[in-house]
Amino acid sequence: MDEYYVCLIEEVGPETYRREVPISSIERYTGILPRQLLSHWHRYGWSGYGNGVFWCVNPAEYEVAVRSWLLESGIPDPDTYHVIARGAFGDIYLWQQNTGSWLTINSVYARYMQSTRHIPTERFDDEIKMFFASFDHASNDFEDLFEKALTALGPLQPDEMYGFVPALALGGPADLKHLQKVKTIEHLTFLSQLAPLTDWGFPDLDSL
Repeated sequence: MDEYYVCLIEEVGPETYRREVPISSIERYTGILPRQLLSHWHRYGWSGYGNGVFWCVNPAEYEVAVRSWLLESGIPDPDTYHVIARGAFGDIYLWQQNTGSWLTINSVYARYMQSTRHIPTERFDDEIKMFFASFDHASNDFEDLFEKALTALGPLQPDEMYGFVPALALGGPADLKHLQKVKTIEHLTFLSQLAPLTDWGFPDLDSL
C-alpha cells in the first residue's frame, strides 16, 4: 500500500465506498492527468473515505457542474482544470493539467482559492501524493456539522452530498436543521447558477 495512501486512511478515515475505474476512463485522461493519479484510480478506485467526508471522483461527471462557474470567473483556460476530489459539503479540488497548480472551490459560498505556482512536469506525481497525504477529517467538514449530519441524515451515497436547503446564497441558515442529502452534480450545478465564483482574497500561499 502506498505511503501517501496510508496517511489518507489514517487522517481521513478508511475507505467507505469503492467504484472501480474503467480502462476507458484511464485512457481518456492519459497525458492529461498525472500518471500517479491514474495509478491511484487503478489501485483504489473512485472511493469515499471517512464515512463519506472525502471522495476521489470521476472528473468527467463534474465538467458541466463547474463550467458555468469557471467561464464567468475570469480564471484563464478553464477547460484545463479537472475535478479529482470533493468533500461532503461540496468543496471541490481541481488540477490544472499544464502547470500542476490547484484550484479549490467552496461551493457553499461560491468562493475559490487558487495556487499560481508552476510545477515541473517531473514533479506532478509527487504533487498528487502530497495532495492525498495532506488531508485530515476536518479538512472537508463544515462548521463541525459532518458527524451530526451523519447521525441525523445517514451516510452519503457516492452520488450524494450534504447541502443546505435553502442554499446560503438564498438566505438559508447554516445549521443542521436545514441540511439535506442532495444529489451532488445537480446541487453543484444549482449552486453555480445562484452566485458568481469569486476569489477568497487570501494571499497566494505559494509566494509566502
